[in-house]
Amino acid sequence: MEMITSLFVAAKRCLDCTEPGQKVSLTNYYVRQWRDGLLDLQDQQPVLAIAEAGRPQTPALVPPNQLSRRKIGTEQGRQALVHAICHIEFNAINLAWDAVYRFRDMPREYYSDWLQVAEEEAYHFSLLRERLQQLGCDYGDYDAHNGLWEMACKTDHDVLVRMALVPRVLEARGLDVTPGMIQRLQGAGDARTVALLEIILRDEIGHVAIGTRWFQFLCQQRGLDAESTFAALLQEYMQGHVKAPIHEQARRAAGFSDDELTMLKQQAGIYE
Repeated sequence: MEMITSLFVAAKRCLDCTEPGQKVSLTNYYVRQWRDGLLDLQDQQPVLAIAEAGRPQTPALVPPNQLSRRKIGTEQGRQALVHAICHIEFNAINLAWDAVYRFRDMPREYYSDWLQVAEEEAYHFSLLRERLQQLGCDYGDYDAHNGLWEMACKTDHDVLVRMALVPRVLEARGLDVTPGMIQRLQGAGDARTVALLEIILRDEIGHVAIGTRWFQFLCQQRGLDAESTFAALLQEYMQGHVKAPIHEQARRAAGFSDDELTMLKQQAGIYE
């Protein structure tokens, strides 16, 4: 393997990689290199717009409303659900590396945080891909959508906007819906997948918390009120479109304030 000394060059290599297993291996390798002090923060290449991060030819990407809905009590239904989550975790590897690659001049701790996220997303993807294979299929066998990466492209101009909208909106959505998926899988008797989702939910609280940490850091740096800035960005980019349920306990653990939770519940039409 070519010797790389810049973290940003390593990040681009991981982003460009199209083979899922190799992307996982490269991620683990370069995270170790960083922790061993073998990668620096020298800008050895210009920051490029990335319309599409490296991914395999399958799954085919379709609009979310074209994805087939299957009952979780069936074998195909469980395959489709695990495949959908597996695809999210694959995208999340790319999102974490893009947060490293794209945004320069951040504190060193920022890069350590997002490398931790990349490593954990790679682990989640590997767990779910193995589970798919146990269920009789593989990653790429079902269609998927590209919503996560589309938001990465919409937020590639400003690290503050990225921290607000990818971890604190899209990834936080996983905190809201995963408990319901766990309950449905328990009802279907799928204890193996439940165990994986419990690991992922625990780790994803930490990932959203990292987004919160750096969003608040950037707001303070720019003299902005974090709560009103978050609300304004949610309105600008998502038209204030928030869906129930809201997992308050998980979101509090990830750094959401009481006022933010009240705002989100109101927009989702949740009134107590």
